[in-house]
Amino acid sequence: MTTALQRAIETGQQVLTAEVMPPRGVDPSHMLEMAGCLRGRVHAINVTDGSRAVMRMSSLASCRLLLDAGLEPVLQMACRDRNRIALQADLLGAHAMGIRNLLCLTGDPVRAGDQADARPVNEFESVKLLQQVHALNHGVDPVQGDLPDGASELFAGCAADPQSPSWSGLQRRLQRKQAAGARFVQTQMVMDAFALERFQRELAAPLMLPVLAGVFLLKSAKNARFINRVVPGACIPDALIRRLEESADPAMEGVAIAAEQVKQYLGIVQGVHLMAIKAEQRIPLILDQAGISSRPG
Repeated sequence: MTTALQRAIETGQQVLTAEVMPPRGVDPSHMLEMAGCLRGRVHAINVTDGSRAVMRMSSLASCRLLLDAGLEPVLQMACRDRNRIALQADLLGAHAMGIRNLLCLTGDPVRAGDQADARPVNEFESVKLLQQVHALNHGVDPVQGDLPDGASELFAGCAADPQSPSWSGLQRRLQRKQAAGARFVQTQMVMDAFALERFQRELAAPLMLPVLAGVFLLKSAKNARFINRVVPGACIPDALIRRLEESADPAMEGVAIAAEQVKQYLGIVQGVHLMAIKAEQRIPLILDQAGISSRPG
Protein backbone atom coordinates (compact mmCIF):
# COMPACT_ATOMS: atom_id res chain seq x y z
CA MET A 1 0.00 0.00 0.00
CA THR A 2 1.48 3.35 -1.01
CA THR A 3 0.46 6.61 0.63
CA ALA A 4 -0.42 9.91 -1.02
CA LEU A 5 2.87 11.29 0.26
CA GLN A 6 4.87 8.41 -1.19
CA ARG A 7 3.11 8.62 -4.56
CA ALA A 8 3.66 12.38 -4.77
CA ILE A 9 7.35 12.12 -3.88
CA GLU A 10 8.06 9.18 -6.18
CA THR A 11 6.27 10.72 -9.17
CA GLY A 12 8.12 14.02 -8.83
CA GLN A 13 5.14 16.13 -7.83
CA GLN A 14 5.40 19.35 -5.85
CA VAL A 15 5.01 18.08 -2.28
CA LEU A 16 3.50 19.87 0.70
CA THR A 17 3.55 18.69 4.29
CA ALA A 18 2.79 20.45 7.55
CA GLU A 19 3.12 19.80 11.25
CA VAL A 20 0.80 19.64 14.25
CA MET A 21 1.64 19.19 17.91
CA PRO A 22 -0.19 16.72 20.15
CA PRO A 23 -1.83 18.13 23.30
CA ARG A 24 -0.24 18.33 26.69
CA GLY A 25 -3.22 16.50 28.09
CA VAL A 26 -5.87 13.94 27.22
CA ASP A 27 -8.10 16.00 24.90
CA PRO A 28 -7.05 15.86 21.23
CA SER A 29 -9.83 18.13 19.95
CA HIS A 30 -7.66 21.20 19.33
CA MET A 31 -5.01 19.16 17.53
CA LEU A 32 -7.71 17.64 15.32
CA GLU A 33 -9.19 21.07 14.65
CA MET A 34 -5.79 22.40 13.56
CA ALA A 35 -5.16 19.34 11.41
CA GLY A 36 -8.61 19.78 9.87
CA CYS A 37 -7.56 23.24 8.64
CA LEU A 38 -4.99 21.47 6.46
CA ARG A 39 -7.41 19.09 4.79
CA GLY A 40 -6.97 19.21 1.03
CA ARG A 41 -4.02 21.61 1.30
CA VAL A 42 -1.13 19.25 2.07
CA HIS A 43 -0.23 15.68 1.20
CA ALA A 44 0.42 14.63 4.80
CA ILE A 45 0.57 15.97 8.34
CA ASN A 46 3.49 15.33 10.68
CA VAL A 47 2.80 14.69 14.35
CA THR A 48 5.69 15.61 16.63
CA ASP A 49 7.08 13.06 19.11
CA GLY A 50 8.19 14.58 22.40
CA SER A 51 9.56 17.66 20.64
CA ARG A 52 11.86 19.76 22.85
CA ALA A 53 11.74 16.88 25.38
CA VAL A 54 8.34 18.00 26.67
CA MET A 55 5.53 15.62 27.66
CA ARG A 56 2.72 15.43 25.13
CA MET A 57 0.23 12.84 23.89
CA SER A 58 1.96 10.07 21.98
CA SER A 59 2.60 10.63 18.30
CA LEU A 60 1.44 7.09 17.55
CA ALA A 61 -1.98 7.60 19.14
CA SER A 62 -2.31 11.05 17.58
CA CYS A 63 -1.54 9.70 14.10
CA ARG A 64 -4.27 7.08 14.49
CA LEU A 65 -6.71 9.85 15.43
CA LEU A 66 -5.73 11.74 12.27
CA LEU A 67 -6.31 8.62 10.19
CA ASP A 68 -9.74 8.18 11.79
CA ALA A 69 -10.49 11.78 10.74
CA GLY A 70 -9.57 10.99 7.13
CA LEU A 71 -6.19 12.77 7.23
CA GLU A 72 -2.85 11.27 6.22
CA PRO A 73 -0.28 11.36 9.02
CA VAL A 74 3.50 11.21 9.19
CA LEU A 75 4.55 9.50 12.40
CA GLN A 76 7.57 11.21 13.90
CA MET A 77 9.51 8.67 15.94
CA ALA A 78 12.30 9.83 18.25
CA CYS A 79 14.78 7.41 19.78
CA ARG A 80 15.46 9.30 22.99
CA ASP A 81 12.82 7.70 25.24
CA ARG A 82 12.56 4.06 24.06
CA ASN A 83 14.89 1.12 23.77
CA ARG A 84 15.04 -0.99 20.62
CA ILE A 85 12.30 -3.36 21.79
CA ALA A 86 9.88 -0.49 22.36
CA LEU A 87 10.76 1.12 19.02
CA GLN A 88 10.31 -2.18 17.20
CA ALA A 89 6.95 -2.66 18.91
CA ASP A 90 5.79 0.82 17.90
CA LEU A 91 6.85 0.25 14.29
CA LEU A 92 4.82 -2.96 14.12
CA GLY A 93 1.90 -1.30 15.88
CA ALA A 94 1.95 1.69 13.56
CA HIS A 95 1.85 -0.60 10.54
CA ALA A 96 -1.05 -2.58 12.00
CA MET A 97 -3.00 0.66 12.52
CA GLY A 98 -2.53 1.73 8.92
CA ILE A 99 0.20 4.30 9.54
CA ARG A 100 2.82 4.09 6.80
CA ASN A 101 4.67 7.44 6.65
CA LEU A 102 7.50 7.76 9.15
CA LEU A 103 10.12 10.36 10.05
CA CYS A 104 13.05 8.83 11.94
CA LEU A 105 14.63 11.15 14.50
CA THR A 106 17.27 10.92 17.20
CA GLY A 107 15.28 13.29 19.43
CA ASP A 108 16.04 16.50 21.31
CA PRO A 109 18.19 16.02 24.42
CA VAL A 110 16.36 15.70 27.74
CA ARG A 111 18.14 18.79 29.06
CA ALA A 112 16.23 20.87 26.50
CA GLY A 113 12.90 20.09 28.19
CA ASP A 114 11.10 20.76 31.44
CA GLN A 115 11.95 17.41 33.09
CA ALA A 116 15.72 17.61 32.94
CA ASP A 117 16.13 14.85 35.53
CA ALA A 118 14.35 12.31 33.30
CA ARG A 119 16.51 9.39 32.20
CA PRO A 120 17.11 9.19 28.41
CA VAL A 121 17.53 5.85 26.64
CA ASN A 122 19.17 6.61 23.29
CA GLU A 123 19.93 2.96 22.47
CA PHE A 124 19.14 3.79 18.84
CA GLU A 125 19.63 7.03 16.96
CA SER A 126 18.06 8.00 13.63
CA VAL A 127 20.40 5.93 11.43
CA LYS A 128 19.88 2.75 13.46
CA LEU A 129 16.13 3.37 13.46
CA LEU A 130 16.18 3.72 9.66
CA GLN A 131 18.13 0.47 9.45
CA GLN A 132 15.50 -1.22 11.62
CA VAL A 133 12.69 0.04 9.38
CA HIS A 134 14.59 -1.18 6.32
CA ALA A 135 14.94 -4.63 7.89
CA LEU A 136 11.24 -4.85 8.74
CA ASN A 137 10.40 -3.73 5.19
CA HIS A 138 12.39 -6.75 4.01
CA GLY A 139 10.57 -9.10 6.35
CA VAL A 140 13.49 -9.56 8.74
CA ASP A 141 12.73 -10.34 12.38
CA PRO A 142 15.47 -8.79 14.56
CA VAL A 143 15.91 -12.07 16.45
CA GLN A 144 14.22 -15.02 14.71
CA GLY A 145 14.98 -14.70 11.00
CA ASP A 146 11.81 -13.82 9.10
CA LEU A 147 8.69 -12.02 10.26
CA PRO A 148 5.93 -14.65 10.39
CA ASP A 149 3.33 -12.56 8.56
CA GLY A 150 5.43 -10.87 5.89
CA ALA A 151 7.26 -7.60 5.42
CA SER A 152 6.12 -4.17 6.54
CA GLU A 153 5.51 -1.32 4.10
CA LEU A 154 6.76 1.74 5.94
CA PHE A 155 7.79 4.85 4.00
CA ALA A 156 10.61 6.33 6.06
CA GLY A 157 12.29 9.70 5.85
CA CYS A 158 14.92 11.57 7.82
CA ALA A 159 15.68 15.07 9.00
CA ALA A 160 18.62 17.33 8.13
CA ASP A 161 19.80 20.88 8.75
CA PRO A 162 21.03 22.56 5.53
CA GLN A 163 22.47 25.38 7.65
CA SER A 164 24.63 23.07 9.76
CA PRO A 165 27.99 24.68 10.62
CA SER A 166 29.75 21.39 9.83
CA TRP A 167 29.30 20.71 6.12
CA SER A 168 31.43 17.57 6.12
CA GLY A 169 29.54 16.23 9.14
CA LEU A 170 26.22 16.98 7.46
CA GLN A 171 27.38 15.19 4.31
CA ARG A 172 28.51 12.07 6.17
CA ARG A 173 25.31 11.95 8.21
CA LEU A 174 23.08 12.33 5.16
CA GLN A 175 25.00 9.64 3.29
CA ARG A 176 24.55 7.26 6.22
CA LYS A 177 20.81 8.00 6.41
CA GLN A 178 20.35 7.40 2.70
CA ALA A 179 22.31 4.14 2.91
CA ALA A 180 20.17 3.10 5.90
CA GLY A 181 16.99 3.46 3.84
CA ALA A 182 15.77 7.08 4.05
CA ARG A 183 13.43 7.83 1.15
CA PHE A 184 13.01 11.58 1.65
CA VAL A 185 14.31 14.46 3.77
CA GLN A 186 12.33 16.98 5.76
CA THR A 187 14.69 19.76 6.82
CA GLN A 188 14.86 21.91 9.91
CA MET A 189 13.73 25.50 9.41
CA VAL A 190 15.63 27.14 6.56
CA MET A 191 16.21 30.88 6.55
CA ASP A 192 18.99 30.95 3.94
CA ALA A 193 17.99 30.02 0.39
CA PHE A 194 21.64 29.85 -0.67
CA ALA A 195 22.32 27.21 1.98
CA LEU A 196 19.29 25.25 0.79
CA GLU A 197 20.40 25.44 -2.85
CA ARG A 198 23.89 24.20 -1.91
CA PHE A 199 22.41 21.39 0.21
CA GLN A 200 20.24 20.30 -2.72
CA ARG A 201 22.98 20.56 -5.34
CA GLU A 202 25.93 19.08 -3.46
CA LEU A 203 24.37 16.63 -0.99
CA ALA A 204 20.76 15.61 -1.65
CA ALA A 205 20.71 15.49 -5.45
CA PRO A 206 23.74 13.16 -5.79
CA LEU A 207 22.05 10.81 -3.32
CA MET A 208 18.71 11.12 -5.19
CA LEU A 209 17.00 12.13 -1.94
CA PRO A 210 13.88 14.29 -2.40
CA VAL A 211 13.95 17.31 -0.10
CA LEU A 212 11.07 19.08 1.65
CA ALA A 213 12.43 22.37 2.96
CA GLY A 214 11.33 23.51 6.41
CA VAL A 215 9.37 26.78 6.43
CA PHE A 216 8.79 28.13 9.94
CA LEU A 217 6.11 30.74 10.69
CA LEU A 218 7.55 33.63 12.69
CA LYS A 219 5.01 35.50 14.82
CA SER A 220 6.99 38.53 15.99
CA ALA A 221 10.50 39.89 16.46
CA LYS A 222 10.38 38.72 20.08
CA ASN A 223 9.41 35.21 18.91
CA ALA A 224 12.29 35.19 16.39
CA ARG A 225 14.85 36.26 19.00
CA PHE A 226 13.56 33.61 21.41
CA ILE A 227 13.97 30.91 18.75
CA ASN A 228 17.51 32.07 18.00
CA ARG A 229 18.29 31.84 21.71
CA VAL A 230 16.80 28.46 22.60
CA VAL A 231 16.58 26.34 19.43
CA PRO A 232 19.86 24.60 18.55
CA GLY A 233 21.03 25.57 15.08
CA ALA A 234 18.43 28.31 14.58
CA CYS A 235 19.79 31.34 12.75
CA ILE A 236 17.03 33.81 11.88
CA PRO A 237 18.70 36.76 10.09
CA ASP A 238 18.65 40.22 11.64
CA ALA A 239 17.02 41.58 8.49
CA LEU A 240 13.95 39.39 9.01
CA ILE A 241 13.81 40.30 12.70
CA ARG A 242 13.90 44.01 11.81
CA ARG A 243 11.18 43.46 9.22
CA LEU A 244 8.94 41.91 11.89
CA GLU A 245 9.83 44.64 14.37
CA GLU A 246 8.97 47.45 11.97
CA SER A 247 5.71 45.93 10.75
CA ALA A 248 2.36 47.31 11.91
CA ASP A 249 1.06 43.72 11.95
CA PRO A 250 3.91 41.33 12.82
CA ALA A 251 1.70 38.22 12.69
CA MET A 252 0.70 38.91 9.09
CA GLU A 253 4.25 39.94 8.23
CA GLY A 254 5.33 36.50 9.42
CA VAL A 255 2.76 34.96 7.08
CA ALA A 256 4.13 37.04 4.19
CA ILE A 257 7.72 35.98 4.96
CA ALA A 258 6.71 32.32 5.07
CA ALA A 259 4.81 32.63 1.78
CA GLU A 260 7.85 34.19 0.12
CA GLN A 261 10.00 31.32 1.38
CA VAL A 262 7.51 28.73 0.09
CA LYS A 263 7.64 30.23 -3.41
CA GLN A 264 11.42 30.54 -3.37
CA TYR A 265 12.13 27.09 -1.95
CA LEU A 266 9.79 25.33 -4.36
CA GLY A 267 12.10 26.60 -7.09
CA ILE A 268 15.02 24.82 -5.43
CA VAL A 269 13.70 21.54 -3.97
CA GLN A 270 10.72 19.24 -4.52
CA GLY A 271 8.60 20.40 -1.63
CA VAL A 272 8.16 22.31 1.60
CA HIS A 273 7.35 21.32 5.15
CA LEU A 274 5.38 23.99 7.02
CA MET A 275 5.74 24.52 10.77
CA ALA A 276 3.47 27.00 12.56
CA ILE A 277 3.58 26.19 16.25
CA LYS A 278 0.25 27.06 17.92
CA ALA A 279 -0.84 28.83 14.72
CA GLU A 280 -1.53 25.96 12.31
CA GLN A 281 -4.71 27.71 11.16
CA ARG A 282 -2.50 30.24 9.34
CA ILE A 283 -0.89 27.61 7.09
CA PRO A 284 -3.68 27.80 4.45
CA LEU A 285 -3.18 31.58 4.38
CA ILE A 286 0.55 31.08 3.80
CA LEU A 287 -0.21 28.74 0.90
CA ASP A 288 -2.78 31.15 -0.52
CA GLN A 289 -0.26 34.01 -0.46
CA ALA A 290 2.30 31.71 -2.08
CA GLY A 291 -0.17 31.13 -4.93
CA ILE A 292 -0.92 27.53 -3.94
CA SER A 293 -4.69 27.43 -3.63
CA SER A 294 -5.55 24.10 -5.20
CA ARG A 295 -5.45 20.67 -3.63
CA PRO A 296 -2.21 18.71 -4.04
CA GLY A 297 -2.23 16.50 -7.11
